[in-house]
Amino acid sequence: MPTAPASRSTRPSARIALVTATAALTAVTATACSTSSSHTSDTAATSGGSGSGKTIQVVAAENFWGSIASQLGGSHVKVTSIITNPDTDPHAYEPTAADARTVAGAQYAVVNGIGYDAWADKLLASNPGSGRTELKVGDLVGIKPGGNPHRWYSPDNVHQVIEKITADYKKTDPADAAYFDQQKTTFETKTLAGYNKLIADIKAKYAGTPIGASESIVTPLAEGLGLKMLTPETFLDAMSEGSDPTAKDKATIDQQIKNKQIKIYVYNSQNSTPDVQAQVKEAKAEGIPVATVTETLAPAGASFQQWQTTELQGIEQALAKATGK
Repeated sequence: MPTAPASRSTRPSARIALVTATAALTAVTATACSTSSSHTSDTAATSGGSGSGKTIQVVAAENFWGSIASQLGGSHVKVTSIITNPDTDPHAYEPTAADARTVAGAQYAVVNGIGYDAWADKLLASNPGSGRTELKVGDLVGIKPGGNPHRWYSPDNVHQVIEKITADYKKTDPADAAYFDQQKTTFETKTLAGYNKLIADIKAKYAGTPIGASESIVTPLAEGLGLKMLTPETFLDAMSEGSDPTAKDKATIDQQIKNKQIKIYVYNSQNSTPDVQAQVKEAKAEGIPVATVTETLAPAGASFQQWQTTELQGIEQALAKATGK
């Protein structure tokens, strides 16, 4: 699994990076149309055999949203995701001039919002573009700044994003509306079938099971699965924000593990600090199954559903081992 990104401890540097990115943007003209960059496009789409033959240029701040946007758009979109490296901390990413050019040429942009990718908000604001449509996931799902930003781990929010992206594609390219409707139907009923089934199965069999976690990235998923999070929210938030947890919270978690109050422990392997590593070790020593998640697609080339299904299978296996169900 990926090692913890060093930038976790240096998130304030993102503010400095925004100044650099803004300066880079001044060199970008409003007529820029290239979406080529050093980052991998989620699909090298060419015009399909039906409809207008139009290709919507799309930029996604993070590859988990980019993967969904790419699959929903099929041959009528070209999606470029900015965050693609599993070792990159999206909170503290420093945009490049290539990112600025990509944003300049995009007709559609998907950012997470909720303070998670403030650099992306800055890129969009610094270069308004001509007629670009923007989706800020936090605004869509009604989570205000300060709330839990990890909405891609909420199954309900994922489906809200699917609906919105499809609707936006249809507005941008009305001639291909029927195509986008079909892409959405296929994605939700076939592509995400395994993902949807795992969520339903885990919720049906293990709802109410107490779990522990390393950070708040796990909270939306736990809610979606009907699991009971026992780890103090203040600890989860501190770890997600790169700040030091309190001694009281660490002591509480130690007791939860020692007394086996939690059935499984779930941790973000991309943010495995010494405190988290100690908790993982303690959990294993007590015979508590440990499952892992990551912040972004891992491996980098995985699709959203491949990534999430693998993680859900790991959680399901840990719950089965812990409960005997």
